[in-house]
Amino acid sequence: MSARLNSAQPYVIGLFRIVIGLLFAVHGAASLFGVLGGAVGTDGGTIPSGTWPGWYAAVIQLVAGGLVLLGLGTRGAALIASGSMAYAYFDVHQQAALWPIQNGGELSALFSWAFLLLVFTGSGAFGLDRLFARRADETRQSATERAPMAA
Repeated sequence: MSARLNSAQPYVIGLFRIVIGLLFAVHGAASLFGVLGGAVGTDGGTIPSGTWPGWYAAVIQLVAGGLVLLGLGTRGAALIASGSMAYAYFDVHQQAALWPIQNGGELSALFSWAFLLLVFTGSGAFGLDRLFARRADETRQSATERAPMAA
């Protein structure tokens, strides 16, 4: 049973990455463009451009979420996303109460930990990271085969 689960791991991590990236990107798009109900607390509106920290957080959500969704620069994008959600939790939510259930910070905490997991696991299957890595390996291998042997 364990071997079967282990063989599925890259695919499950890839699906996890896609779902987390999509949810994060959609959250940013809602805040920046007013789609899907708009920014939280604005009745379908957007966050005013340049306001700290909300607008910058929304840009990070859209860009990092999109990169994670595609599996492109996954580890770096996930690190930035994780840090932004840790900041959101500790600076915005924890002032209200200690526990996430009390301060409304469950989503920030979950996103922070989910993205931190992706920093360590990488993109898994279905990511553009793997496609580019495979192409780079093939290019290196063919260049090695064509290079004359040193005397």
